[in-house]
Amino acid sequence: MDIQIKAGRREWIGLAVLALPTLLASLDMSVLFLALPHLAADLHAGSTEQLWILDIYGFMLAGFLVTMGTLGDRIGRRRLLMFGASAFGVASVVAAWSTSAEMLIAARAVLGIAGATLMPSTLALIRNMFHDAKQRGAAIAVWMSCFMVGTAIGPLIGGAMLELFWWGSVFLLAVPVMAILLAAAPALLPEYRDESAGRVDLASVALSLAAILPVIYGLKESARLGTIEVVPVVAVLAGLGFGAVFVSRQRMLARTEGRSPLLDLRLFADRSFRSCMVIMFCGAVVMSGTFFFIPTYLQLVVGLSPLHAGLWMLPQAVAMIGSTQLTPVLARRFRPAHLMAVALSIAALGCVLLAFVDVSGGLPLLVTGFLLACVGVAPPTMVGTEMLITSVAPEKAGSAASAAETSNELGIALGLAILGSVGTIVYRGGVTLPAAAPASAGESLAGATAAAPDLPPSVAAELMDSARAAFTSGLNTVTAAGAVLFAATAVVALVTLRRRPAPAAEVVPAPAEVPVAG
Repeated sequence: MDIQIKAGRREWIGLAVLALPTLLASLDMSVLFLALPHLAADLHAGSTEQLWILDIYGFMLAGFLVTMGTLGDRIGRRRLLMFGASAFGVASVVAAWSTSAEMLIAARAVLGIAGATLMPSTLALIRNMFHDAKQRGAAIAVWMSCFMVGTAIGPLIGGAMLELFWWGSVFLLAVPVMAILLAAAPALLPEYRDESAGRVDLASVALSLAAILPVIYGLKESARLGTIEVVPVVAVLAGLGFGAVFVSRQRMLARTEGRSPLLDLRLFADRSFRSCMVIMFCGAVVMSGTFFFIPTYLQLVVGLSPLHAGLWMLPQAVAMIGSTQLTPVLARRFRPAHLMAVALSIAALGCVLLAFVDVSGGLPLLVTGFLLACVGVAPPTMVGTEMLITSVAPEKAGSAASAAETSNELGIALGLAILGSVGTIVYRGGVTLPAAAPASAGESLAGATAAAPDLPPSVAAELMDSARAAFTSGLNTVTAAGAVLFAATAVVALVTLRRRPAPAAEVVPAPAEVPVAG
């Protein structure tokens, strides 16, 4: 069978359809950051519940990505994409009309599982649809730019909606996006199915979740309690233990005739693959942890409206889009190690600036620092993604794409959990509560803001001054840690990828999967 080397109109239109779930994912997360102070006050959500609302989506997404990647290989990637779109739309409606923090957390968990059905197919399909290296690089840049577009327009659209409607309206943004995907996919997106793909190992699915969720629970509980307690420590150790069992089972399944592992650990034998996974994971940790604080600072420290806060976040997202579009050009001229190291150093400099943001007059420094961090994180993510899916055989593209998405989503989830918890600990240690203030004011800045109107003016002013200063100290601490992590990953890129040449304009082999008509 002759394989079309250069992608044609059908492939490029199909790319636009594949980009819709990516656009939705970033849109959904960025508007939620803006809506968090509002829904926290309305649903009486404490700091721990707020973190669960944010990161349960990422935990479930990361936990099920590899599972859904295998399932998509068996039933068809387009079919799974459409199923996930339907489930995502329904769960978004439930989230919009949640009446308690617990209900919203449950809805977000379902959204995470539905999101896991959307993501694994996209990168694998791009790998299968674009065989020319130059076209593939451009396609990945477009795919990633849609993530940036969602980040850019999310705060703006979310801010406008929060000005006009209630916080639940931001979840309804997913409904028209999913409707477009469901209408366009059958006509424009080819179906791919791997006839030799192994069946889903349910024990491995259970073990992967048992490894992730207890670790996150333990970290959250330790942050909430502020001390080292037995139950959180046991939870973390149990999660690590299940993780070891999961790895052992994957190795056993790889050696068993007729069985397929949920995660092919042989992918990690490639040094470039391992390095890119680490670099992308660390970038996701820092950026998600930083993004958790920025909208709250703009609204509750600076005092901007949701719409104005969204406008102040627009330059950073636009700069990240430009950086992503420029990366394919730079990647053809410079070695990955040098490009990644320089970009990560720029991101580290941005975090250093954020570490010096103050309560008063900190807006220019915040905008500049966040812009540099966003510009610097885009090239390593872009280059790393392409290296991940091209460092393995074409028939392994689905597994590589799932591993890449899992690393990114788990990094986002852990960044929210760990860095968000660090910020919470700093806030609790720095805030001074007046005698008349409720205990909820000592948990988060949102709690202090909600409590202030019920206090005498002088007491409320004292509380808010202390709460804003404590929150800003948490932001400084988290971004200082981010600067160190970015600098460390720059060194990792220089050392581990120094022999990797700039990619040539080569043609990759056609995939072993069989395209399904229609």
